[in-house]
Amino acid sequence: MSKGKKTTIIKTLKINVDKCNGCRACEVICSSFHAMPKYSSNNPSRSRIRVNRDPLRDVYVPVYAGEYTMSECSGRHQYTIDGKEYDECSFCRASCPSRDEFREPDSGLPLRCDMCEGEDEPLCVKWCLADALSYEEREVEVEEEEGAPEVVEMGLEALVDRHGIEKVAEIVAQISKNLKR
Repeated sequence: MSKGKKTTIIKTLKINVDKCNGCRACEVICSSFHAMPKYSSNNPSRSRIRVNRDPLRDVYVPVYAGEYTMSECSGRHQYTIDGKEYDECSFCRASCPSRDEFREPDSGLPLRCDMCEGEDEPLCVKWCLADALSYEEREVEVEEEEGAPEVVEMGLEALVDRHGIEKVAEIVAQISKNLKR
């Protein structure tokens, strides 16, 4: 397989922290959309967007889930916003081994924003009454990668790290058995 260029669409959320009022409607609709079955429950731990809140200082910073990373970052910088200090992890979009944000609460699998796949735009944008969130698509040319890791592989690796290879293999065997019925 040779490397070449391809055009892909990059989907992003733009966040205007000056407009966010901390209502957390984005968290509610996201967790409901990703419930199984859809809209059957509301658990903010399953949300792919989180609002960092400091209501006494009127500071609200939405952060949405990005890529999973197998290792912790080495930076532990501090940021000061309106006199309050935040560590770097507060604004990080990655799911990593050093924190529980953006992890499925039952399985420990990393969560990643899928832009509400199947909808015309992410529901957090639609439900944001303060217009703090907006959706943007743009086309970019990228190099095709050979053997890029698949999301399934990364999910399985995360499960193995958390529960061990034996437990994951046992569950996969059980699922396989149930599918053959």
